[in-house]
Amino acid sequence: MADFGGSDLDGFRAEARDWLDANFPKSLANAPMVMIPGAEGLTEDGKLWKQRMGEKGWGTPTWPTEYGGGGLSGPQARVLQQEMDRAGAYNPMMGMGTSMFGPTLLEYGTEAQKRRHIPPIVKGELRWCQGYSEPGAGSDLASLQTKCVDAGDHWKIDGQKIWTSGAQYADWCFCLVRTDTSKKHEGISFVLIDMHQPGVETRPIKLIAGNSPFCETFFTDARAAKDDMVGPLNGGWTIGKRLLQHERSGQGGSRMMGAGPSVDELAKTYVGVDDQGRISDSDLRTRIARHLIDARAHALTIQRAMNEAKGNINPSATTSVMKNSGTWIGQEKAELTLEIMGSQGLGWDGEDYSPAEREAVRTWLGGKATTIFGGSQEIQSNIVSKRILGLPDTTQNG
Repeated sequence: MADFGGSDLDGFRAEARDWLDANFPKSLANAPMVMIPGAEGLTEDGKLWKQRMGEKGWGTPTWPTEYGGGGLSGPQARVLQQEMDRAGAYNPMMGMGTSMFGPTLLEYGTEAQKRRHIPPIVKGELRWCQGYSEPGAGSDLASLQTKCVDAGDHWKIDGQKIWTSGAQYADWCFCLVRTDTSKKHEGISFVLIDMHQPGVETRPIKLIAGNSPFCETFFTDARAAKDDMVGPLNGGWTIGKRLLQHERSGQGGSRMMGAGPSVDELAKTYVGVDDQGRISDSDLRTRIARHLIDARAHALTIQRAMNEAKGNINPSATTSVMKNSGTWIGQEKAELTLEIMGSQGLGWDGEDYSPAEREAVRTWLGGKATTIFGGSQEIQSNIVSKRILGLPDTTQNG
């Protein structure tokens, strides 16, 4: 690929558009994105698109080419996303490998670990899950108790994780484990666990929305190779926090703001328009306008934060602001969608409701979790108050 640097983004835009026109299957245009890879089978065109993006490296556009990534600059990656949006294309490599673990491994992993794990992530060949929360360690994650002990030629892991997204489909798990019981934060390590072994059991949890994206995960004498520990022994808390920043960065993006048609177009279909072509319900029209303004402000804030980063690819504490904002907007969109659909927004099953109407109900129910997982609203607000606003920690003063 030509080196389009500096101001020559027009040349790269032309290349990206030509490549997408030639390689993106038109049957997939504006198709819904699968949040957990492996939860649903891919069509033949879906498999072809995944293969082509993996070979091109554009599923991970800014990752180094030496590991199979696209090697694009930040501005080029944004142009690529714009052209994908134009074509109705989605990123088939979305998942915990690309959005969370990969960026963290690129920063903290050894060269051998990068060369082993990054290329399969780039090509979408392996699926990852996150072993963080436990039944007794949710918001206070550092109280986790899953034990990892030195067994000579390997690490032995025993314990339980909860809310493990996609664990039933995952090939590997990046996991926080306790390697020193005498310390809290300083007794945690970051280890990689092969999910295809007898010592690992997953039990899907069925949610109110009807699906099972989360699991209980049990480790019983599970094994991890000695070189599957990322970072130093008892140094996992720092790595784990960095990974959460990447997670929250993704949760503040467009995918958490709700997919599907815009609520203003939806309202024109279900509610109708007046003689001036406006949504006929003036109160609803006002609330939709406010929602669209908030969504646009959120998108512009993300863009500004990216511009202000000045080449720093690592997310900061501002991801907590974006996480709260993006998930709130997504929940508001889901609420407005059901209100707009009226009685058609109450359907769960049956021919009386269209697939889009049934999906809207499930999206509304499932979306209630977005302001809880990955750090609740309250956790994010605490981070913003302490690390961005510099407010004192009043909890220590009673």
